[in-house]
Amino acid sequence: MIFPERFSNLPEYAFPRLRSLLDHHPAGGNAVHMTIGEPKHAFPAFVPEILAQHVGEFAKYPPNAGTPELLQSIADWINRRFGVAVDAASQVVTLNGTREGLFNACIALCPETKNGKQPNVLIPNPFYQVYAVAAAAVGAKSVFVPAEAATGFLPDFANLPVDVLDQTTIVYICSPSNPQGAVASAEYWGELIKLAEKYDFRIFADECYSEIYRDEAPAGALQIAAELGADPERVTIFHSLSKRSNLPGLRSGFAAGGPKTIAALKQLRDFSGAPMPLPLQRVATAVWADEVHVVENRALYVEKYEAADQVFEGLNGYQSPEAGFFLWLPVEDGEAAALSLWQETGVRVLPGAYLSRDVEGHNPGKGYVRVAMVAPKKEMTDGLITIRKHLYRGD
Repeated sequence: MIFPERFSNLPEYAFPRLRSLLDHHPAGGNAVHMTIGEPKHAFPAFVPEILAQHVGEFAKYPPNAGTPELLQSIADWINRRFGVAVDAASQVVTLNGTREGLFNACIALCPETKNGKQPNVLIPNPFYQVYAVAAAAVGAKSVFVPAEAATGFLPDFANLPVDVLDQTTIVYICSPSNPQGAVASAEYWGELIKLAEKYDFRIFADECYSEIYRDEAPAGALQIAAELGADPERVTIFHSLSKRSNLPGLRSGFAAGGPKTIAALKQLRDFSGAPMPLPLQRVATAVWADEVHVVENRALYVEKYEAADQVFEGLNGYQSPEAGFFLWLPVEDGEAAALSLWQETGVRVLPGAYLSRDVEGHNPGKGYVRVAMVAPKKEMTDGLITIRKHLYRGD
């Protein structure tokens, strides 16, 4: 089968690569899966009742951009969470999870050229793989910007060469970051937004982990943009109920930003997007309006942070996550560590290099493994203890 040349240099997706690495080896113990960020906590108890009440609406075509009630529920949540008033009808569009929006936003909003040349899309490295695929789909050049310990595990966009910034049309940024759990401060957002204003590019803020944190809620890109009085089209935020509410299968997400931005996303979605079924939109409307279950969910993750910190206390290079639910553990070689861990203990983790790209011979994820802290606390803690004993025998 022949694929377009622009997709020819894309690496295999992380999880098929992991299966190729591990699956032809037997597990060295009872399998413990700590690779995929699929939440395991309970979702809100009221979900089944609402779904049952509206099950008859599966017989109706749903509105593509979201029901007025769902859009308003999302707008109200944005106002409560970030203190930003957005117009539900013109500044919000529903999505089937953030991945759809992060991909389609690049198609809808990336110009074919900038200053007469191929546009750049800036991507943190490591990164969520859809960013690079989206850039390739529009024929843009992906510029991978390291997000390593030296930069606080966030990309330093400001120190890129001027000629790179001049050609930049879109910047992808994840905060809290996957996989490192780093949080962009209000100052970081402010500097990035000012950079975007100076060089005329858009910011796609992937904030799907924003409701899982320790003490202080992470600042949001839209919040800081509003405080700075930036162009409302400059920043688009992406959120979902997958992590916030333990509903990854609901596929409820949204994008919010300037009216022109959202109009472009809606227009593309009219042709290519699949709307959420009405019963699921009814559920999402109620879930975005409820915060009690979010507080309870966050408390469970705080307990897991504390458990992880106890297990890895004193480990050289261990960085306790500020937010999110991943550990980014330093090892000599992520692939070798993941393979030996699986073969000798049955614990399954993801090599960091599978989430990163080689740039000039350097892969910032090679010396790490990613561990998802989504299992129940006891199971998760036992897995972490196994990891500590096996991978760090001398520490």
